[in-house]
Order: sequence, then C-alpha cells, then structure tokens
Amino acid sequence: MRAVIQRVTSASVTVNDELISSIGKGICVLVGISRDDTDKDMEYIVRKLLNIRIWDGDSGKRWQQSVTQKKLEILCVSQFTLYHVLKGNSPDFHQAMAAAESKEFFDKFVAKLKDAYDSNLVKEGKFGHYMQVNIQGDGPVTIQLESPKQS
Repeated sequence: MRAVIQRVTSASVTVNDELISSIGKGICVLVGISRDDTDKDMEYIVRKLLNIRIWDGDSGKRWQQSVTQKKLEILCVSQFTLYHVLKGNSPDFHQAMAAAESKEFFDKFVAKLKDAYDSNLVKEGKFGHYMQVNIQGDGPVTIQLESPKQS
C-alpha cells in the first residue's frame, strides 16, 4: 500500500462541479492499493498517517507534531495510478488491486482511520469517479509512505 501525504492549508474534491469533500488545515492523502495488500498493510499506513510528525512543536522545533496532536483534518483520495509500471511511455496498472476489491479495501481503510481518530475530521473523495482534487500545499511538505513487504 502506498500513500502520498501532502500537508495542506486546505484541500477539496469535486466531481462534475459538485463539491464532494473539503478540509481546512491538515493532510491530503493520495492512497494507492496494490493487488497484494492485506489488513497489515492497511494498519501500517493508518498508524503512520496518524503519527507522522510533519508540523512544528509548540516551542517552534521542527518535525515535532502529528495531525492527531494538532487535531487537524484528513482528506483521503483513492489513486490507483500510484501502482503503475511504465511500458515504454504508457503506464500499466496491473499491480493495482482490481476496482471492486479495491473499493472494499479503501472503504475499510477509511473506516479504520475514522475509528482510530476523530471520524468528523476524516473525509474522502468519491471512489472510482473522475475527480478534481484541489490542494493548497503548506510548506510544501510531501511525504511518501509504503507499507513494508510481507515475507
């Protein structure tokens, strides 16, 4: 499982000019699910998202506080394109989980995130739809996560 975390001052998702979700200060997370991902991968990413320290502490020291410590918002957007392989100049997405299975996995991931945090502070895009994701970056700070490969 992969996640690209963007620290934001605001972020939103629209579909066909309809606002689906929006957040203020927090993180926008682009979520990629591979065909081999398990609940362990999901739990790892949830734990890291909630605990990664990408804000300054109260004393001004860098990289001291997490989204949960600051009580900020999270916007999750499914993005199968994070599992691409280039075949020449064309992307191939065979490493991504199939759409129906991936929707169930993504929904479970968002539910776990809401259970582990404040469900009112966790928002999501519209799975499987063509979305416009508006991100107002803060920093900019972008962190890439990948769950460890199970052996």
